[in-house]
Amino acid sequence: MRAARVITLDGPGHVVVDPDVAEPTLTAGHVLVDVHEAGVNFPDVLMSKGLYQMRPELPFVPGSECAGVVREAGAGSDFRPGDRVAAFPVLGAFAETVSVPEAMVFPLPDTVSFEAGAALPMNYLTVQFALDRRARLERGEDVLVHGAAGGIGTAAIQMARAMDARVIAVVSSPDKIETARAAGAHHVVMADGFLAAAKELTAGRGVDVVIDPVGGDRFTDSLRSLAPEGRLLVIGFTAGEIPEVKVNRLLLGNTSVVGVGWGAFWQHRPEYLREQWEALVPLLEQGLLYPPISSRHPLDDVVGALTEIDERRARGKVTLTVRTA
Repeated sequence: MRAARVITLDGPGHVVVDPDVAEPTLTAGHVLVDVHEAGVNFPDVLMSKGLYQMRPELPFVPGSECAGVVREAGAGSDFRPGDRVAAFPVLGAFAETVSVPEAMVFPLPDTVSFEAGAALPMNYLTVQFALDRRARLERGEDVLVHGAAGGIGTAAIQMARAMDARVIAVVSSPDKIETARAAGAHHVVMADGFLAAAKELTAGRGVDVVIDPVGGDRFTDSLRSLAPEGRLLVIGFTAGEIPEVKVNRLLLGNTSVVGVGWGAFWQHRPEYLREQWEALVPLLEQGLLYPPISSRHPLDDVVGALTEIDERRARGKVTLTVRTA
């Protein structure tokens, strides 16, 4: 089968498409999925450079999420050949067929396209975990979202709105404003001066929750933007720099810095993933969640897809089209 492979840890430009990779075979507790569309994420870029916490043995097929059709499932499975599914294999999605643990395969509503389905598992399950379990978001609270035009950012905007919060989106350049607005943000502000803007929009009180997949030099002002008992959710560090916390700031405002380690959480209870998916389905069916697609690349252009994310040019989700029928 055709699959993208990381042969060396020299970055996105050195990922290759191999036309002769061995197809996976069905093993107990797994489902074989014929991939139609795969989601591309920042961790895929990091893994191509050997910079992610998970470092698979070379060579490996990257790709943590996909959508497609069940090819084969074992006896007693909830799935049957031909079922439309989204899946979170963690590795291997950039291929024509992938083997996925059944707990990480999710029924895809007929109203949701394969490209949208491939954009759901990583980002939407992460932000559902972040806002529901880690932030304990309540209706009517104010949520500030950094990186609001990216995959995590647009997912966070939509999830927060679906939970009846007011969303202030932060973008780094004017060309990203419309992406954040189209995702449903109530207000869109520039990263330069976001603290003053957030204070003004909340009549000086500050926001209840900050979603931060960026890190870097915004962190201190993110803390300053919190209302009393506000929560800053640490999701990632796309800016590259891991910030440090001066804990006296937490003391003065009764605020919290909250780690969002979605992967570390579900690894010890994989059944939680299905619980999350079941919470998403009604929101998908109501049209409250609709992943914005920045671009779709054929599998042969995996380098272009990864580079778009590496260079922070994505406006929403980047996907790879593996099959067209």
